[in-house]
Amino acid sequence: MSIIEKALNKSRTAREQHKEGQGTATSAAPEVADAPLGSGESVGATSDPAPQPQLKAAAKAPPPVERSQQVEIDFAWLRKQGIIVPNERRSGLAEEFRMMKRPILDNAFGRSNAMRVPKGRLVMVTSSLPREGKTFTTVNLALSMAMEVDRTVLLVDADVARPAVPHTLGFQSDRGLMDVLTEPDIEIPDVLLRTSIPNLSVLPAGRPHGRSTELLASEAMMQILDELHDRYDDRIILFDSPPLLATSEPGVLAGHMGQIIMVVEAEHTPRTSLERAMEQLQHCDVVLTTLNKATRLPGLGGYGGYYSQGYGKGPYGE
Repeated sequence: MSIIEKALNKSRTAREQHKEGQGTATSAAPEVADAPLGSGESVGATSDPAPQPQLKAAAKAPPPVERSQQVEIDFAWLRKQGIIVPNERRSGLAEEFRMMKRPILDNAFGRSNAMRVPKGRLVMVTSSLPREGKTFTTVNLALSMAMEVDRTVLLVDADVARPAVPHTLGFQSDRGLMDVLTEPDIEIPDVLLRTSIPNLSVLPAGRPHGRSTELLASEAMMQILDELHDRYDDRIILFDSPPLLATSEPGVLAGHMGQIIMVVEAEHTPRTSLERAMEQLQHCDVVLTTLNKATRLPGLGGYGGYYSQGYGKGPYGE
């Protein structure tokens, strides 16, 4: 036998012995392979199998939260009050508010950043005294702005003591702004009302509260204003606020607005009252004044009830 044949035989013999050794070791292992799957037995275990944990009952899903309800605007009720009805024939009133809204929109959505008023999309409508027509002005202005092609309007009823926006539009409401400020579980989408008029939503005042002025001056209110302003770039937010000389709420709100619209009743508002009201707006850069219930002026196509508007940047509207 050659040297090569001897080496091959030696190698085969070594491999066969190694295989026999592996087989012996395998046969010596405990017989556990046939144990049923999941029986819980282990090698060398002498106690009963451990009990399986009970499955927890599935958690019950919370009830769905009703958000952004839709309300129908009563057009017949609008006509009865002499308020603009969208998509109806042209009228003198509609044309007046078309002229009135244009500088407000220009301040809010200037073609360049340099032309835009800071926070110009936050607009508060107020007056010196009650019954000068501020809610009438606010609602008509909101309806006119809602007819813009590429703008949306949020109408906020900030007259928390005597809310009038829902009644003026012909529907009822319960919860609103005051509830968001007092109830941790209520958020803006829970009380926001989408109307049957495209591009128009309403945030009601909510239930009255004894500390409404403090709530409107709170940090929570500042966060709400930031949320309303920053959420949509195409939205203008109109606040129907109380008269400046009747309560303290509008003075608190005014400091956070980009534009103020002062409604003045023609031949009725005392000059001293207007001056006292304007003193509360000294920190407001943009104040526009609207003369309401004025007699018709000639040269405007026969439109009646014409308003006059002043614009100013500084302590007072010029």
